[in-house]
Order: sequence, then structure tokens, then C-alpha cells
Amino acid sequence: MTEAAAREPGRQIQTLDALTPGQAEDVLALLAAAAASDAVQAVSEQGRLQLRGGHREGVRHFLLTVGDELVGYAQLEDTDPVEAPAAELVVHPERRGRGHGRALGTALLAASGKRLRVWAHGGKSAARHLAQVLGLSLFRELRQLRRPLEPLDIPEAVLPAGVTVRTFVPGRDDSAWLAVNAAAFAHHPEQGGLTQRDLDDRKAEPWFDPAGFFLAERDGELVGFHWTKVHDEERLGEVYVVGIRPDAQGGGLGKALTAIGLRHLAAAGLPTAMLYVDADNTAAVTVYERLGFVTHEVDLMYRTES
Repeated sequence: MTEAAAREPGRQIQTLDALTPGQAEDVLALLAAAAASDAVQAVSEQGRLQLRGGHREGVRHFLLTVGDELVGYAQLEDTDPVEAPAAELVVHPERRGRGHGRALGTALLAASGKRLRVWAHGGKSAARHLAQVLGLSLFRELRQLRRPLEPLDIPEAVLPAGVTVRTFVPGRDDSAWLAVNAAAFAHHPEQGGLTQRDLDDRKAEPWFDPAGFFLAERDGELVGFHWTKVHDEERLGEVYVVGIRPDAQGGGLGKALTAIGLRHLAAAGLPTAMLYVDADNTAAVTVYERLGFVTHEVDLMYRTES
């Protein structure tokens, strides 16, 4: 139990390397309650996938309880070989304002040796205040952009010479895709560090559809991809990830693949498309803005100065 937790009668913080199925369900229920109140997920897709499936190297879970009730949750991932460990945390909407967020944040600082990055999804004022209380500074801004798919007023896709496009075949294309993804996002460990287990996690999700996972090939080799995703409940299509092998960049392949994916989402009858892009990636932001995307909301990352 942390010192911060001990100040609140009945409050405890348990740190675990893996969650039982029951604990995972309790955390998912907590996340659902928070999302319904905040209109944004407090824990990313990757974080939610890491709730299940047992131990994962570098991932720790923090369960904050008062009595027998799960009131807060945090996840700490220490897998980046360069950057500080990254965390996400949430407190039940009905139990906020009682120091639980600060207790979780203090536990995360202690567990990371005061070398920490923390996401504040949606950039809510309470999260910004907590970051200030914990002594964290703004480090990164991730924008969610959206655009209508009706009408889809974008140019037809023009592929570079010798490039063809087909859809992903699960099992057959896994290794090639992982290699190109790693090369395309070598500067972006969160995406570029995806493993076979991470890919399998996503293939097992109800939303996975290989018909919306487009692969670009030249001379039989994979050179780029556009993986789309459909959020059924929100009726949203997502430009999930677009990646181009470094030696194939600069020829318009990314723009063409983006157009192909958007047309696929529009043909599915979805009214809106969304995507995530780092605010400081000015080249990508410009491309997407020219395709009609505008900022819908922002996720903020804070970090310790050390």
C-alpha cells in the first residue's frame, strides 16, 4: 500500500503483473462507466487489450479499492527502450474529488522511479490539474481528426507505377506486415513495436475485418498498407493506421492508400471518418486537412522532467 493510499480510510492500491478474468471484467466495467460520463475512453485500445490474456512483459496494473469496491485503475507500461514508462489512469465518475486520482498518480511515480509519462485522453480539465499537482509537464499532443464521408469529395486514388493493392490474409501476411509496420514506424515505438501477440489480439477483436485491411505491393513485396477500423456503436470509420516502407515514401502511396480506405468506409454506409495524428507531425496534419479532416478532440501526454 502506498503512503498516499494510507491517508484515506479503507483505500488500498494493489499492484499486479496480471489480472484474473474477474478483475479484468471489473476494470472494463469501471472504464465503461467513465467513458459514458466523459465521452472519451480513459485507457487506450492497447491498454484495454492488455487487461486480458495474463502476464505481459513490462505491463503492471494498479487496482484502487475502497472496501470491496473498485474505485480506480491505472496501467503502467515499461516497454520503450528509450522513453520513460507510460501510464493511463481512471477514477469512477461517482468517486472523484476524493484524492483517488492523486493516490494512483503517486503510486505510478513511485513504481516508475519518478520517470513517467501519463496520458490524459480528451484533455479534460481535471486531468490537466492532476498532472500539475503531480509535477508533470505537457509533452505531446495527439489529435483526433474527423470528416464526413457524405459526400466523399476526394480525388481518385492514383497508385505509383508498379504498385498493386489487395487485402490482408490473416496468417499468411502477418510476418510481412509486422516487418513493414516496424520499418515504417521505427520512430514511433508505440506503433512500430507491435508484436505477433499484439496483432493476434486485434485479429481476435469483433471489429477486425481483413476486407478493410489494404496492402500495397511492388514486385511481390509489401511496401505499404492502410488498416481501417469500424466503430459500430458510434457509426464511425477509422483510418486506423497507414504505413509506408521508408524506401517507398514520397511517391504518393500514402495519399492513395488513404483514399482507398476512405472509399471503403464510405461504401460501408458510415457517415463519418476519424483518425489520430500527432500535432507536431505537420506533414501528416497538412495531408489530412487537405482531405477535409478537422480537429475533433485532443489527447495530451504529460511527463516528469527527469
